[in-house]
Amino acid sequence: MKHVLVIGATGQIGSELTMELRKRYGNENIVAGYITGAEPKGELKESGPSEIVDVTNKDMIAAVVKKYQIDTIYNLAALLSVVAEAKPQLAWKIGVDGLWNVLEVAREYKCAVFTPSSIGSFGPTTPHVQTPQDTIQRPLTMYGVSKVSTEMLSDYYYTKYGVDTRAVRFPGIISNVTPPGGGTTDYAVDIYYSAVKGEKFVCPIGEGTLMDMMYMPDALDAAIKLMEADPTKLVHRNAFNVTAMSFAPETIYQAIKKYVPDFEMVYEVDPLKQSIANSWPDSLDDSCARSEWGWNPKYDLDKMTVDMLEKLRVKLGK
Repeated sequence: MKHVLVIGATGQIGSELTMELRKRYGNENIVAGYITGAEPKGELKESGPSEIVDVTNKDMIAAVVKKYQIDTIYNLAALLSVVAEAKPQLAWKIGVDGLWNVLEVAREYKCAVFTPSSIGSFGPTTPHVQTPQDTIQRPLTMYGVSKVSTEMLSDYYYTKYGVDTRAVRFPGIISNVTPPGGGTTDYAVDIYYSAVKGEKFVCPIGEGTLMDMMYMPDALDAAIKLMEADPTKLVHRNAFNVTAMSFAPETIYQAIKKYVPDFEMVYEVDPLKQSIANSWPDSLDDSCARSEWGWNPKYDLDKMTVDMLEKLRVKLGK
């Protein structure tokens, strides 16, 4: 990677990924692509180049790729799970039609492409414990359907046209920087904010509901490390299972309570979020990512909890 375009650079992952890439490869080499109404601000805007890049506009993507001699595209444009259920046509337009545009540009200009998939690409008939790398998926949500489609479309462009496509299936991602944006796993971010603010947390996910999670620093490392990996060692491409931890609401609650003894939590289950969560795996087998490109997360639940509480206390002035 020498010249990188991040599409969706002001989103939940994109804003932090753009800054991490700039740290590693130089500010001037990483272009923050955004849509009108979601302009970069602060350090993200000031630290390097930015351009309007609407993933549904192929010519716009191509113009930026040509202008900056882009060789790698991180395509992060997508609607998150709950939002996608409310706007299924838009979710498809951005997630699948948008990726088609990116891949066509990548084919013409010989770019590598990273498009994240998700734990949401699995469905209720998927083995839920230690979900294998290669298994039945069959999701029931538009979010999941679009993610499976992006995996298959990316594989198609690799096998037919030789486009260097790569992806990971992200679990729920927990961040102390960017706020939640409409995902099923967002409760695992909200709960830390409530703890630091001294508020009782109302959990929308039921007790005993296991879901895979990952701290943002590990997620960024996964995205970058895969794109840096030796392509000759990649048996799989689109998309690798990656995970760092699996927990239920009561588990994260107890982890926080060790450091915030007075913290309280009650349940008020959201039927839509719960139905989505129930269709997802309890845990993922990420042995292929570990063996093919050295994936190895640094944060477990306790280490993440300590860091989240520390960072949010500073951020919120508590």
